[in-house]
Amino acid sequence: MTTTAQRSLLFGPLLFGAYGVIRLLDGLDGIRGPGLAWTTGHLCFLVGLFFFAQGFAAMRKAAGSDLWSSAGCWAGGAGVVALAVQFSVDITTGLMADSHTEMAGLTRAFQSVPGVAFAFYLVGPLLFFVGQLLLAGRLAALRTLAPWAPVLVLAAALLTFAFMDLIPLGAVLLLLACSPLWRTGASLAAAVSSSRPRA
Repeated sequence: MTTTAQRSLLFGPLLFGAYGVIRLLDGLDGIRGPGLAWTTGHLCFLVGLFFFAQGFAAMRKAAGSDLWSSAGCWAGGAGVVALAVQFSVDITTGLMADSHTEMAGLTRAFQSVPGVAFAFYLVGPLLFFVGQLLLAGRLAALRTLAPWAPVLVLAAALLTFAFMDLIPLGAVLLLLACSPLWRTGASLAAAVSSSRPRA
């Protein structure tokens, strides 16, 4: 795994966590957005999605690009696209609106377009975590990740969906789940090679 790929597995969750922290700060007055905090937080996660996409591709490659890891990569990639659309809309409406009420109205107008809410707000975010779970599960089966890595990914997903204020904790769990992949390319390649069945 290249240094760039390794960094992506670090920066993605870190920027996800940064979004969560900024979101908490933005809500201290009881209202989230529009404003600098809203835009900055959403930009953090939007950039983070780019690193997540790189990370998914790197995890697929580390797993040998087999059926399960490929399914995880494509599912996660679809989730990245959906969330990128969602967060881009949030940034745009935040810049267009002068108040939270106006911003919410603009967002609802977008969501009212047939298929939008289903694709970008319901299924898309779910696929983002399903993809990670499949990739972590496959790498755990290959003993490249610890057996508890998929459990941490699942916990991060459940926490995020159940209570968005726990996004920073979810980001920490994702960092812990993928921490072995931060090793040097040589040691990771050796770990992957040794974990695969011999012919």
